[in-house]
Amino acid sequence: MLRKFKDSYFWYSFRRDPVAVGSFIILLILLAMAIFAPFLATQNPYDGSTIDLMDAETPPMWTANGLDTFWLGTDAQGRDIWSTILYGTRISLLIGIGAVALQSFMGIIIGLTAGYKGGRIDSFLMRVADVQLSFSSYMVAIFFGAILQAALGVSRYADVAVPFLIFVIGFSEWPQYARTVRASVLAEKKKEYVEAARVIGLPPMRIMFRHILPNTLTPVLVISTVQVANAVMSEAALSFLGLGMPVNQPSLGSLIKSGFAYFMSGSWWITLFPGLILVLLVLSINLLGDWLRDFLNPKLYKD
Repeated sequence: MLRKFKDSYFWYSFRRDPVAVGSFIILLILLAMAIFAPFLATQNPYDGSTIDLMDAETPPMWTANGLDTFWLGTDAQGRDIWSTILYGTRISLLIGIGAVALQSFMGIIIGLTAGYKGGRIDSFLMRVADVQLSFSSYMVAIFFGAILQAALGVSRYADVAVPFLIFVIGFSEWPQYARTVRASVLAEKKKEYVEAARVIGLPPMRIMFRHILPNTLTPVLVISTVQVANAVMSEAALSFLGLGMPVNQPSLGSLIKSGFAYFMSGSWWITLFPGLILVLLVLSINLLGDWLRDFLNPKLYKD
């Protein structure tokens, strides 16, 4: 009965917030575009046989020299912008969600262990987190990216670019999860249900993962929504700097980078449309994260 009430209140609160509803609809559309990219795209940007260099820098179809076959125009390689945006959104979301999955897994395990064990283990793990926080994801990516590209070469780096970015972005941001989970565990382990579990002889691992962990996931959920947007932005920034996805593998960041050199020469659509999609994606996730934070925080109330 209580769960049913919470579910109904969740949807009632959600429907009352037009910003949250609008953000959810935009995010749902972008997710559908990414998932069904092979069916919605008019061209496969990975298939070189479908790309003609003679179509390079074709303007959008509503302009004077536009063609009906290329709705949003083409880039400098002759690829359809609409198709590259669909596949690029898929890659950016894959990297963002994968990086958040990695950083949340690492952060939850480390934070749970530090908070429950305490003592020297807690001090050591938190000092490691402090050291990690002193290095930004861009610095870590520059360091490992330069080594990886030099070791593998540009062509072989393209094959491992996606898992590499997931690892770099995920590995750089785990301390935020670790600190949040640790703080929640420190509060939870003093409660009576944890003491009761200890008295009846439950092993520490079961107490940590079966009893304490479920009660610490609310702030983790809020952080994850924001971190997906941050991871997508990190991928875009790294790709723009030449340390992310290669130009022949479209992501929103690499598309913006590929068209930046042609922006002032008149081919504005190569950068503008991927940039707009990136802004909509990040903004919708952040706004949903803000609403979720307010809803799950009992100290905040909206009229």
